[in-house]
Amino acid sequence: MRVPSTQALRALESFARHGSVWRAAEELNLTRSAVSHQLRGLERELGFDLLRRDGKGVSLTPQGRRYASDVRKALTLIGDAAVQYGDRGVRGALAISCPPGLASMWLCPQIGEFLELYPDVMLRIATPPRLDDVSNPDMDAFIAFGDGVWPGWSVERLAEVEFTPLCSPSLLNRIGGIAEPADVFRAPLLHLVDFEDWRRWLAAAAFPSPEAETGIVFSDMNLALAAATAGQGIAMCDELTCHNALESGRLVRPLDHAIRSARAYYLVVEHHRIGNPALVAFSDWLRSRLAQSASMTRPAQ
Repeated sequence: MRVPSTQALRALESFARHGSVWRAAEELNLTRSAVSHQLRGLERELGFDLLRRDGKGVSLTPQGRRYASDVRKALTLIGDAAVQYGDRGVRGALAISCPPGLASMWLCPQIGEFLELYPDVMLRIATPPRLDDVSNPDMDAFIAFGDGVWPGWSVERLAEVEFTPLCSPSLLNRIGGIAEPADVFRAPLLHLVDFEDWRRWLAAAAFPSPEAETGIVFSDMNLALAAATAGQGIAMCDELTCHNALESGRLVRPLDHAIRSARAYYLVVEHHRIGNPALVAFSDWLRSRLAQSASMTRPAQ
């Protein structure tokens, strides 16, 4: 069977992502009739229905969705090969999803180093709706915070996380200091996602309490730290992302005790994207920078 035209395959892949002919036409800089013509021609060439036409609406058939998914993987491989075997070094576009707190407080302040090393890589960084979300089809890789279980993906643990209570110096002065675990209840508790980290910390500190489930729950570390920095409570913080806030004195560690989180940061990638040279370069740089950060935050023995 003859291989379909790349232009027709790109029309199908774009339609599958956007769900409409006019958006695909806009992305490909074609007319809507041209895109429709390519999709109809592709159906005839393949010998099965890609599209379901109901009244004025058009959608993919189940077979069309599966084929479009395979086409996306194939086009990605073709694009990656062009980058890999080009004669100008590592280049190309790379889209990375990263949790908001890690992105704003750790990744963004040092991402310029990666761009100096790889100036021909066009980098895009986005934040997900959930810390463990890997659903965005426009991303090449995900730095996700979770339990490490993403079936069908390539998963690499990047960094384990330790949590410890942090607060602003002004709050610490206002409540008269914190000398023991029971003293944390002198201020509101600030939680990330759920109550689990505060529950585990208090249990490890031999002070389990139902009050662990009081306070405010935030969806990402940025919000929890904004509240903590403003003196609104005590946050259970990730020492990796909060290192700069501690170094600058915006936050202080009132107690030395820390716990290992049940979750960690992982690099999550679709298997067919693993060989992308730009992604390989970014992954190597990411591991190196995380190792340096870990050595800076690790307490002296």
